[in-house]
Amino acid sequence: MLFEHQGRRPRIAPDAWVAPSAVLVGDIVIGSGCRVLHQAVLSDDGGRVQLDSDVTVMEHALMRGRDEHPVTVGASALIGPHAHVNGATIGASAFVATGASVFPGAVIGLGAEIRINGVVHVNTRVADADVVPIGWVAVGDPAQMFPPDQHEEIWAVQRTLDFPGTLWGLSRSDEGRAAGETQQIVARRYRDLFGRHIDDRLIDPST
Repeated sequence: MLFEHQGRRPRIAPDAWVAPSAVLVGDIVIGSGCRVLHQAVLSDDGGRVQLDSDVTVMEHALMRGRDEHPVTVGASALIGPHAHVNGATIGASAFVATGASVFPGAVIGLGAEIRINGVVHVNTRVADADVVPIGWVAVGDPAQMFPPDQHEEIWAVQRTLDFPGTLWGLSRSDEGRAAGETQQIVARRYRDLFGRHIDDRLIDPST
């Protein structure tokens, strides 16, 4: 299904294939030879999602372009089922495996692998040909790799990467608000962000 969002429409190369149940919203560019499989969602939430040639996006993957963080995916990359790519740059021939999550401002290098359920935090850079092991967390620039139970070690790096500023436009000083107040601000900002889609229009592909 193709949707126009705020006047922006998907563009699909003639030799690409997008499954009928996939959802493309707004400024989505699908390059030559790409395959977007059933129930994948590629959404322009203020930023483009662009696939270079011969990219495969598998079932139920979610790719979200943001105002300051578009998604770009290099040639011959593979985005696995249930993967989440949010405002990130994915290098050519990279592999983002099943259930992996890549957050805004992250850069995945040429031929790098984010293995099953791996996490790449905001503003983290994974080097060319590097590997994030199954279930591990990559954080920092350059990326350091940690198993998920090393919370304190992850936090020591993550706190420097401006997660609240990158995702929500909040500063670390906002964390001193009363319990629940910061989440109320975040909820309103997401409400407004996704409310932009209220007037999206389903495109008749025959026109």
